[in-house]
Amino acid sequence: MVVSRSPAAGPALEGRLRFGGVPLPLQEAVKVLGVEVGRELRFEGHIKHIAHKAYRVSALRRVASFLDRGGKLLLYKAQIRPYLKYAVLSWMSCTASHIKRVDLIQRRALRLVDAADHPAQHESASPLYSLEHLRDVAALVLFQKTQVHGVPPLAGLR
Repeated sequence: MVVSRSPAAGPALEGRLRFGGVPLPLQEAVKVLGVEVGRELRFEGHIKHIAHKAYRVSALRRVASFLDRGGKLLLYKAQIRPYLKYAVLSWMSCTASHIKRVDLIQRRALRLVDAADHPAQHESASPLYSLEHLRDVAALVLFQKTQVHGVPPLAGLR
């Protein structure tokens, strides 16, 4: 994969990259540890994948009438939220519209969780931090480990 915002960069290297004498085909995106990285580093494909996988909100909606609030919250934490949180440091720099798409999934799910208990309340009464808060905390923890504690694997980030 050629990482560049220039559309001419890919064709300029097409057929020139070889491994063991065999030309390597260029890819528009690669998947590394479950995170799809595109050649422009915009994470559009990854966000679409997250939204598709995490949109189990419809399943939560179907079973919501059979569960109490705690059961709905547990189902959300087990089946939806992990997709929204996974590898957030790698893709948290994507565009605001993509971040809003992920945050919207959480808001919809929490409205279902809180609907029966707090029908008139607009803010979630669920004991969960927002995804924005979790992204900020993850970034601060990385900063702390890099700058203050000098963790050897992160020394290159200084």
